[in-house]
Amino acid sequence: MRVLLVEDDALLGSAVQAGLEQSGYTVDWLRDGRMAADSLRTEQPDVLVLDLGLPGKDGLTVLKELRAQHSLLPVLILTARDTVEDRIAGLDIGADDYLVKPFDLGELTARLRAISRRSGGRASPVIEHGDMVFDPAARSVTVDGETVALSAKALAILEALLERPGMPLSRERLEQILYGWGEGVESNAVEVHIHHLRKKLGKDRIRTIRGLGYMIPKA
Repeated sequence: MRVLLVEDDALLGSAVQAGLEQSGYTVDWLRDGRMAADSLRTEQPDVLVLDLGLPGKDGLTVLKELRAQHSLLPVLILTARDTVEDRIAGLDIGADDYLVKPFDLGELTARLRAISRRSGGRASPVIEHGDMVFDPAARSVTVDGETVALSAKALAILEALLERPGMPLSRERLEQILYGWGEGVESNAVEVHIHHLRKKLGKDRIRTIRGLGYMIPKA
């Protein structure tokens, strides 16, 4: 899952980025609201973690502009503003969840999983597809009850495909999910991870749709 983190506090932003990356997320970090608004016009994160007190443009304005574009991007607000009125304002403008500083990183990741699950119309905390079960919290996958060892990036590709069964994802989109800004991407990185997934899970689990990308068929 690719996260856009918008937080101007250098210490907090660095800690959140490191913690989320350890949990298997790909994280792009911005410290300015205006830069975030510009980025959201062209980039496709899976979830936005947004501070309210930002330089350039405050977080509520960024969120209001995002929803005015009819974007359904899941948004979690991080803020030191802990009044009920502030929380109501953020939720009414279009936030999906609200976390008041200071917070526990484990709670942040749990809330990100929850809003991502809701945005995908899924009630269960795990993703089941036939005899395969993917657990986003544990970052684990089992087939017929047996644990399958996969790399973090292979798990990220599998999660993206399982979240959208029957919908092809292009190589470019999978690269966006796997790699943050400034990270070097090898030309065949996605193909290598798809090969390993097929080797571990079975070659028929993931289909290549010519000209469109890769897809896990609906169960």
